[in-house]
Amino acid sequence: MERRVVVTGIGAITPIGNNVEEFWKAIQEEKCGIDNISLFDTTDFKVKLAAEIKNYNPEEFLDKKAAKRLDRYSQLALIAAKEAMKDSKIDMEKEDATRIGVSISSGIGGLTTIEEQEKVLINKGPDRVTPLFIPLSINNMATGNVSIELGAKGESFALSTACASSTHAIGECYRIIKHGYQDIMVAGGSEASITKLGVAGFMNIKALSTSQDKTRASIPFDKERNGFVMGEGAGVIILEELEHAKKRGAKIYAEICGYGATSDAHHITAPAPGGEGGARAMINALKDANIEPEQIDYINAHGTSTPMNDKFETAAVKTAFKDHAYKLTMSSIKGATGHLLGAAGVVESIVCIKAIENSFVPPTIGYKEKDEECDLDIVPNKGRNQEVNYAMNNSLGFGGHNSSLIFKKYM
Repeated sequence: MERRVVVTGIGAITPIGNNVEEFWKAIQEEKCGIDNISLFDTTDFKVKLAAEIKNYNPEEFLDKKAAKRLDRYSQLALIAAKEAMKDSKIDMEKEDATRIGVSISSGIGGLTTIEEQEKVLINKGPDRVTPLFIPLSINNMATGNVSIELGAKGESFALSTACASSTHAIGECYRIIKHGYQDIMVAGGSEASITKLGVAGFMNIKALSTSQDKTRASIPFDKERNGFVMGEGAGVIILEELEHAKKRGAKIYAEICGYGATSDAHHITAPAPGGEGGARAMINALKDANIEPEQIDYINAHGTSTPMNDKFETAAVKTAFKDHAYKLTMSSIKGATGHLLGAAGVVESIVCIKAIENSFVPPTIGYKEKDEECDLDIVPNKGRNQEVNYAMNNSLGFGGHNSSLIFKKYM
């Protein structure tokens, strides 16, 4: 027997807000978190802008000693997870810890540590590389540290599918609860790759915008878009089996009812022609939810502001939704947050959840020039009051990884 899965807690730390309340308020107020990079000297870089977390001091959130033993991406994951757990009001002393699992995914992992310790190796020799290098940098450590912090002893794993990582994490956690393997899953993603190496790598693959105008750097679906803007942050949502949540009197934000995942099998960075793989992910999510395309009110698009993604994602939505594609609303928040890579999917899932809760569709900010190939209702520049009963979140990652989630109003 398949079980229903609901969202009972949310947490986030983003370039436009260091908790969910601040983040959602900034979304509603059309704030932009993109600015000049402060984390390193960009003198030799064509790319000057990123979406960094503002006023960040890990010791305001974490024990000083603990913070020093965590890479930045693990710090952010722990901060978001603690907020989500507090929001859920789950009392671990009253729960069976073996029925609670964790999956905090990342596209890259501890890049800050990797870059810092590579310098130590070159300048000071191998004996000076910290013995914590591996546990600081490897891609599963956000999950590991969250599991340890919470005392969660159930299934614990980290997925890495580039920019689709945390959407896949949520989807797989949904399946785990749906089919009875766990009662609660702490799901999400974290990324902190605004480093010299990270920016240089994406810059040289021609993925990043070189605009120095922060209001025109990340401009999803705009005809003048020329690349994405790197962001950093983390998000976590608490997924819970419905009857378990009801029994403890939990607040239910929304229900997750559909998940679809596909592969392009086409190219390491470019999407499949016409967004074929993304379209199949959306169609699979609709089938899993057992709903008609016409029931989707809002899509939070992957919408990266790259010429290829936005064009092919638009085409994919048209393939999946046919005539209804022109009736639903679809927006991208990456003009506000930049691209959070492996954390993008969960932060944008939180947007879907808040859109349902508040009957408000967020805008695609920074939009000016219409692209004839991106001709859907992208809610340009101003958010819109609109009832949202079903919301879809799309994520598309390098390597051809596609994932779509459907959230619905709980009733």
